[in-house]
Parts: sequence; structure tokens; C-alpha cells
Amino acid sequence: MLFKFKSKAAGDLIMLEPNGRRVLQIIGKDPGPKGIIEPHQMAGAISALEAAIAAEEAEQQAAIEEARTRGEVPPRFEGVSLRQRAVPFIDMLRRCAQADKEIVWGV
Repeated sequence: MLFKFKSKAAGDLIMLEPNGRRVLQIIGKDPGPKGIIEPHQMAGAISALEAAIAAEEAEQQAAIEEARTRGEVPPRFEGVSLRQRAVPFIDMLRRCAQADKEIVWGV
């Protein structure tokens, strides 16, 4: 399944199901087949995504530092980070919030 996020204020954004589900869960939305993000919810969604990105990056940095302290090879992480996956969605949220337009999916 794909998530196709649409708005009148931004171009469509398509995410594979696991990535779309993760982003929606981070912002507190049900990752069902249909949904809407209202403009008044977008500031909170942006904050939640930015906090999750910061937490992931801090966790990865801590794991690298711990491995170096032990003299081990630093761990490798997923090829595409949450930051890389979420930044286009954050951009969409910002544009839609500024234009006071909702984002929908599955419609």
C-alpha cells in the first residue's frame, strides 16, 4: 500500500506504507486508509516530527560514541534516516499551514 498525501497548497507526496505509517504515528494520527490533517494540527505535527528526528539522531550518535569508547566498530544504521523521509512531509505541512489548507490521504 502507498500513502498519497494531497493538498491544494502543495504537490502530492507519496510514501510507501511503512514510512507513511511511521510518520502518521509520530504526529498522532491513525494510519488508516483515509485521513485528514487540519491546518490547526500542523504546528504540533511539525514539532512532533522534529522531536522524533532529533531523538533518532541523538540515539545514533550515542551508539557511535559508545562503540568508540569500547574500541568497537561503530554500528551502521538504516540507509534512509527519518530526517530524509520526513523533511518533504514537514515542508508540505509548513506550506499547507501557511495557506490554511488541509492535507488528506486515501480520498
